[in-house]
Amino acid sequence: MKRLFWSAAILGCFLVLVAPNVQGARIKDVARFMGVRPNALFGYGLVVGLNGTGDNNKTQFTTSTLANFLDRMGIHVDPDSVKVKNVAAVMVTAKLPPFARVGTKLDVQVSSIGDAKSLEGGTLLMTTLQGPDGQVYAVAQGPVSTGGFSASGASGSSVQKNHPTVGYISQGAVVEREFPVRIDDLGQLDLVLNNPDFSTADQTARAINLALGGPYARAVDGATIQVGVPPSYRSDIVGLISQVEALEIRPDTPAKVVINERTGTIVLGENVRISPVAVAHGNLTVQISEQPAVSQPLPFSQGRTVVTPQSTVQVQEGKGSINVLGGGSTIGQVVQGLNAIGATPRDIMTILQAIKASGALHAELEII
Repeated sequence: MKRLFWSAAILGCFLVLVAPNVQGARIKDVARFMGVRPNALFGYGLVVGLNGTGDNNKTQFTTSTLANFLDRMGIHVDPDSVKVKNVAAVMVTAKLPPFARVGTKLDVQVSSIGDAKSLEGGTLLMTTLQGPDGQVYAVAQGPVSTGGFSASGASGSSVQKNHPTVGYISQGAVVEREFPVRIDDLGQLDLVLNNPDFSTADQTARAINLALGGPYARAVDGATIQVGVPPSYRSDIVGLISQVEALEIRPDTPAKVVINERTGTIVLGENVRISPVAVAHGNLTVQISEQPAVSQPLPFSQGRTVVTPQSTVQVQEGKGSINVLGGGSTIGQVVQGLNAIGATPRDIMTILQAIKASGALHAELEII
């Protein structure tokens, strides 16, 4: 009954996944224009106001940073006398989106770099965020939200929910410097595919030429499409980009099978094919159980009572049958073949790896 349930569930999931995609995808969802991308920002700061869950006094960079911070405010303290259990040293990261103007607010992520137990309830002090060029582009500050908690008792038992040493500040940073991006004087735009593929690049160039009414786009490799700016769009580059991004194509992808052994998830691409192959799969179950046995010495024998384990080993092997798989023209037929032998997700992982080793699986097998 359990095996029938799993088979029905697998077949249902695969039928949903292999449903024909007649809508395609917009170019803006599978590609981006060169130079139009977010930039990473980072900074080092302090979170204060923690309820005794901050760094330990042995975390020297936290005590030194706090002492230097107070020194800049005219309060001189000895770093060795500073207690930092309510303070945590953190790294602050954010993404500066393209065309962000001065005053734009950004979301930031705050991560502990010391031995703090939780950032819950803390407040990030003013922290400058710089780019890879060393320039400061934004300033972050505000209360930290972790979405989790951690509590422990004197006996060592503890309870934790989510990840309390990483928090977020919604719109906690303000842009103070703009990253220059100019597109209004360009005579050519480079469109870059997120997943390079020659077929998709050629299809994209053809779709753009059809929409613009001329040979303005050309695929120069599997990832880049050069788009010349038509004379009618010389003063309207934004309108050209908007029109190109709204075009729909159907991206082509190589045949691939992705297996996640930790979660039991299997994803088969649309173009996966299996040559005719015979498969026999049986289940081998080994069960080992141990029961403690007490050996009591005889009276006046000067022996002592000992506990010895007694182990029992049971082996069960399921009956397997040989089935012919493959030769199907669609992924649906491949899935039906796998379900015909009553395979569970764990079984399918092993079967696919064996079929790949035999050379009958015509797809890339990736295990994550």
